[in-house]
Amino acid sequence: MSGARRKEEPPLSHPQQHLVANGGGGALRGSVWGKALRSDSAWEDKDEFLDVIYWFRQIIAVILGVIWGVVPLKGFVGIAIFCLINAGVLYLYFSSFQQIDEEEYGGTWELTKEGFMTSFALFLVVWIIFYTAIHYD
Repeated sequence: MSGARRKEEPPLSHPQQHLVANGGGGALRGSVWGKALRSDSAWEDKDEFLDVIYWFRQIIAVILGVIWGVVPLKGFVGIAIFCLINAGVLYLYFSSFQQIDEEEYGGTWELTKEGFMTSFALFLVVWIIFYTAIHYD
């Protein structure tokens, strides 16, 4: 053991989460997901909003991959429908639900393609696994 003293570090906290007292109990308020699920939220941190877009895409990819695997969709039709749903849902989310100024984030195209390729890869993996597990002869 060395003679050096170990500094005690303060507990890590997430800057996007604030604990607000609520009648003697505590309620988590102001979290990133709370803002993401409320319409017309204020996004001071651009990266925070881009993270929400990215993770919503991953959630959509898993859900659609499972559905496509259970319903025996095959080929280009399944891929095309995934692309349309994925892009369409996220476009409606950031333009109509959140009503953000797309130009602050580099335009509509930048937001539409944020995290798209990783969600596409995740969708393919989930789709193939479920399709193979359920419909393999």
